[in-house]
Amino acid sequence: MLSRVADNLYWFSRYIRRAENTARLVGVGSMLQLDLPRSVRFSWRPMIDTVGSGEIFTALHPDAGTDVADAEVVRFLLLDEQNPSSLTVSISGAREILRSIRDTLPQEVWEAVNDLHLYLGGSGERALQRRYRLEFITRVVDGCLKVSGLLSANVSRDIGYQFLRLGTGIEQADMTTRIIDAGASGLITPRSEEDREAFRNMQWMAVLRSLAAYQMYRRHIRQRVSGEHALRFLLQNTEFPRSVQFCLARIQHVLPTMPPRPGVDRHLNRVVGMLRNADPVWLAAHDPAAFMDEIQVHLSNLHGAVVEGYFYN
Repeated sequence: MLSRVADNLYWFSRYIRRAENTARLVGVGSMLQLDLPRSVRFSWRPMIDTVGSGEIFTALHPDAGTDVADAEVVRFLLLDEQNPSSLTVSISGAREILRSIRDTLPQEVWEAVNDLHLYLGGSGERALQRRYRLEFITRVVDGCLKVSGLLSANVSRDIGYQFLRLGTGIEQADMTTRIIDAGASGLITPRSEEDREAFRNMQWMAVLRSLAAYQMYRRHIRQRVSGEHALRFLLQNTEFPRSVQFCLARIQHVLPTMPPRPGVDRHLNRVVGMLRNADPVWLAAHDPAAFMDEIQVHLSNLHGAVVEGYFYN
């Protein structure tokens, strides 16, 4: 397979998974905002920093400060074409890639991505209104899952499919840590210290629900939601498809089917070891966001090794 085609397949799967999880990230805030009493202060700004776009947002909105309206943040994360990690940019990127490799993937994939692109163009502004936001997010997530289902059901298990799986594994692991980061980043300011624990658990509940993980959490953990148990499940569970551990295991299964690249194996083993040695109890009591940032750095290094080893070698 040409390295250009492999690169496109890898990025196509990343863009689709990034779009899905960007919508889920906004869902964390939207669900919390609906559940909280009006007297509790909710801040949307940490979500922008979670996706690494704080500097871009500040440059575009120099007077925004830390107390940013939800409509501004939602527009930036979902619709702003100047934000390279926005939902709109991700879907547009996936669509442009498909233009150049349409003979590589089934026609139904093109139709599904194009439908999603047209929906964003026609209904994107609805997401700025709270009453329509969850409906919009659900429609986007369903569209992305449809694309993933078509790829899983209709694509031959050749080397191209392995690059799709590789991109999916890296992107989902990264986005899961970012959604966890959002839940641990002080979105809620409680009225009193006595309320802090209850609201913190509400944040973890929203994180689980946004990742469609709540029911599986209850099956595996069978205890009330807490930071410790949510972190253990989303980071280290080996059976839930969006847990970081599961995504890394997926990559470990993919690499033996591809040409060997020692640099990729080395970076993957480093992040796997870091995750296995993590203590969810300690993380929940201290600063989960710092650990998520560290994992994201290692995943970025893994991505760099993939690019160097397979696309520009």
